[in-house]
Order: sequence, then structure tokens, then C-alpha cells
Amino acid sequence: IFKKNNIDFCCNGNRTIENACTQKSLDSDKMVDELLNLSAQNNATANDYNSWPLDLLADYIEKKHHRYVEAKIPEILPFLEKVVRKHGETHPELYEIEKLFKDSAGELTAHMKKEEIILFPFIRKMVDAKLSGATINTPFGSIQNPIRAMMAEHDNEGARFRKISELTNGYTPPADACNSYRVTYGLIQEFENDLHLHIHLENNILFPKAILLEESFS
Repeated sequence: IFKKNNIDFCCNGNRTIENACTQKSLDSDKMVDELLNLSAQNNATANDYNSWPLDLLADYIEKKHHRYVEAKIPEILPFLEKVVRKHGETHPELYEIEKLFKDSAGELTAHMKKEEIILFPFIRKMVDAKLSGATINTPFGSIQNPIRAMMAEHDNEGARFRKISELTNGYTPPADACNSYRVTYGLIQEFENDLHLHIHLENNILFPKAILLEESFS
């Protein structure tokens, strides 16, 4: 429902539905009704991420979303470079799209490594300590410090992909687009969709619960 109404629920998600609807000139009461109706449906195939243990959620994000990013970047870049070479003169916005995606590829790769080496292992360590009744020492003052850094980087990616979406007219290929052009837009849109869920799982579920878990040791 949020995607259909072009509402950013991950990088720009820390606001009320009413505020989000006001910014888009949408009826907030109607949207709340839609959300409640959706929640009431019995969808056995939906993942209830909010109920998952934190170590399982961290594992899932790493194996599902981090691996997706790692696999898709080298798939998308050759398509994008080819389209820029062939259509850049007539569609100069492609040069900026290419730069934005390449910047994102570099930043996301470094970002994920920081999560995998520093943040996620500490979350798993906290879960183990809680289960065993052990104490925990935080090596970086508080888990809120790396989380703040990760969320700031998420915001940067959100802004970058909002710009890409704007430059591509919502990933709508121009009339003279060849098949490679269309495939490229489709791949980047799919990448953005996955990134939105990826960031949502971290910003709105994993990180807040990790902060609460750390506080439970004091």
C-alpha cells in the first residue's frame, strides 16, 4: 500500500501516517482503513519479521538482502554502462543515473561489511548472553552509536534512490528505449524495492529491538 502510494516507509519512515499522507495530498483515513483491512486478512505466506529472534533476523538480512546486493551490482553495472554509451547523448540524465548507482554500489558494499563485522556479531552476542544469563560489555560505548551511523547511511541511500526514481520518471523507459534500456530500468527498480525492505527490517525492527535488548542488561 505504501509503495502503491509512493510513500517512503523505510529511510523516511519515522513519521505518522497522517503526516505522510498530508505531504502526498492523500486521505489518511482511507489509507488507515486499507492497512487495517490488509492486516485482517489471513495470509499464511507472509513473514512476521517482528516475531523473529534478533539473531535469526540478522542472519536473514545478511543472507537474503546482503547477498542480493552483492549479486545484483555486477549484474546491473554492465547493462547501465551499455545503455549510457548507446543513449547518453539523447538522454543525458543517464550519466547522472549511472553515477548515482555506482556511488550507491560502493557505499552499500562498505556499509554491509561494517554491519557484518561489527554490528550483527554484537547483536548475536547479546542474544546468546541473554539466553545464558551472562553479562555483556559493549566495545563501542553503546550499540546506539553504530546504529546511528548505519541509519545515517541508510538515509543517504534513500535520498540517492529517490533521485534515481525522479530521473527515470518512476522507472518509465522513454519511447525510444531499446530492450537493454528497459531491462536496466527494471533491474534498478527491483534493486530499489529490495533495498526498501532491507532497510525497513533494520531501521524499524532489528535496530530498535537491539537497543532495547542492550538496555535490558543494565
